[in-house]
Amino acid sequence: MPALPPHSGPTRVIPASEESRALWPLHSLAATRALEADAAAALPAHTLMRRAGLATARLCMAVAPHARRVLVFAGPGNNGGDGFEAAMHLSAMRPVTVVFHGEPNALPGDAADAFARAREAGVEIVRGDGSAGARIDGTDLVVDALLGVGLNREPAPSLAAAIDAMNAGPAPVLAVDVPSGLRADDGTLAGSSAVRARWTLSLLTLKPGLFTAAGRDHVGEVWFDALDVHPREAPAAELLTSAGLAPSWPRRLHAQHKGSFGDVIVLGGSHGMTGAAWLAARSASVAGAGRVYLAALEGEANLDPVHPELMHREAAQMLEDRAMLAASTLVCGCGGGDAIRAVMPAAISRAGRLLIDADGVNALARDPSLRRLLQQRGAAGRGTILTPHPLEAARLLGTSAQQVQAQRLASAESLAAEFRAVVVLKGSGTVVAGAGGPCAINATGNASLATAGTGDVLAGWIAGLWSQGLSILDAARLGVCAHGAAADEWEREAPGRALTAGELVARLRPLY
Repeated sequence: MPALPPHSGPTRVIPASEESRALWPLHSLAATRALEADAAAALPAHTLMRRAGLATARLCMAVAPHARRVLVFAGPGNNGGDGFEAAMHLSAMRPVTVVFHGEPNALPGDAADAFARAREAGVEIVRGDGSAGARIDGTDLVVDALLGVGLNREPAPSLAAAIDAMNAGPAPVLAVDVPSGLRADDGTLAGSSAVRARWTLSLLTLKPGLFTAAGRDHVGEVWFDALDVHPREAPAAELLTSAGLAPSWPRRLHAQHKGSFGDVIVLGGSHGMTGAAWLAARSASVAGAGRVYLAALEGEANLDPVHPELMHREAAQMLEDRAMLAASTLVCGCGGGDAIRAVMPAAISRAGRLLIDADGVNALARDPSLRRLLQQRGAAGRGTILTPHPLEAARLLGTSAQQVQAQRLASAESLAAEFRAVVVLKGSGTVVAGAGGPCAINATGNASLATAGTGDVLAGWIAGLWSQGLSILDAARLGVCAHGAAADEWEREAPGRALTAGELVARLRPLY
């Protein structure tokens, strides 16, 4: 069997491989295009596309070594050129057919060269005529090289039909750069559907849209090949993975005592919602906080019989203890209902470290005076973390949840800038923004977390880490990543089953 030319080869990003780093840089489409133009100008003609096609062929061989027939969908642009290059390499080892949706004389220069090379190598090239479904039925591997990052509008009907055929067919799909139909910058769909790939090979740069919003449902296992090009542009964001984060985790020395690990106060738990506050308190304790208090807003929270180490206090009593508040990490909002609004001025003004979640975020959105207080707190350099889900973020931004989801990075960055806070925008590919530098997209977690109370668990978990002396950004990033990692462990053990908040607390653990 002929060998492929030498190449360093792609690296697996998700799930994390041994080569993974804690933070992978993610570049916008504009930055990627600028990098591509600079690299192309410094290299011999067609070099980048030839590297991209070789990288694609190598990954095809790695993930589907026994595939007897390969079908490549090639589009009218440079993504199609990558597909032609890959087909040329693969055709030396197995039958390959390219379904071409385009005109040869309209191809860009690099793609035209790749088309000619594939034809010279004897690759079967057929026109995209609506019969793709029948071809997929006899194929062991499909390569999606239809649209890539060049997508800027809803796919034409013929391309949309090809996307649907790939999704309906039995063969696994490897997407080149970005699954066709998915926007590279934000992970939204340009039309009614996008390719659901088993693998995605991101070329030159990693794109933010692969890891947030709908991207998580379409990319499958993500691989990356930089094509031997090193970007100079600052990344739009960073991908946060569990690999490499262990050095940031708080360590416990023998000579330390409970006072060394800080106090967490959970301010919440109005009538009928004390469970949310207890979940946050339990999570803070598991994270390692030295002492955890629940300051109930209404009624009597009583003792938690399963976790008697958690201490109950009246909210008014805790809010009047200014010295303790100034030295503690205060979680404000879990199960707070409407009652949280009245105590938030004291919480914002007096807390040393402040995390605002759920009903606390909603109170901010409804009350301009609370908003001004939090802005003043940020201007004074006092640490605050906000943990909204998309609808709560939309209320703060005066927009819709759909608009937040379509601009997850920009939404989180906007809130972080307004309040000079760290913002944890929850959801598919949770975004952590603020404290300077690019925001991060969390790579861990899955839909098993879509149950009541898991957000309260996250709030307490982050607070428990923060109380132990971590920086505000390390606490948010480590907290989010470990929270998702616990859900990933659950998904491996019980695929498709929802994860209750109580079970999630029991599964939280350090990343090392």
